[in-house]
Amino acid sequence: MNDEAAIPRFGAGVKFRFDAVRAAWVVLAPERLFLPDEQAVEILKLVDGIRSLSVIIDDLAARYDAPRELIAGDVETMLQGLVEKGVVRWQA
Repeated sequence: MNDEAAIPRFGAGVKFRFDAVRAAWVVLAPERLFLPDEQAVEILKLVDGIRSLSVIIDDLAARYDAPRELIAGDVETMLQGLVEKGVVRWQA
């Protein structure tokens, strides 16, 4: 995905929440459970169906004082992997 104007959103039936039993953030999808790592959690917290990919990248680059290009590559790769699993979808 190279269109930074695209807006990531969770797919139908997908929930992202903190699971008190596991004491961890989880992505619940129909008949699947994902346990994202710390970096993925910080990205997924910004996926709200309103923020564009560009806004998410800018937010993380500023928050972690990291090169935007590095953040962009990591965010795009992680989100595209979730798109391929049907967890996230792109909205134009």
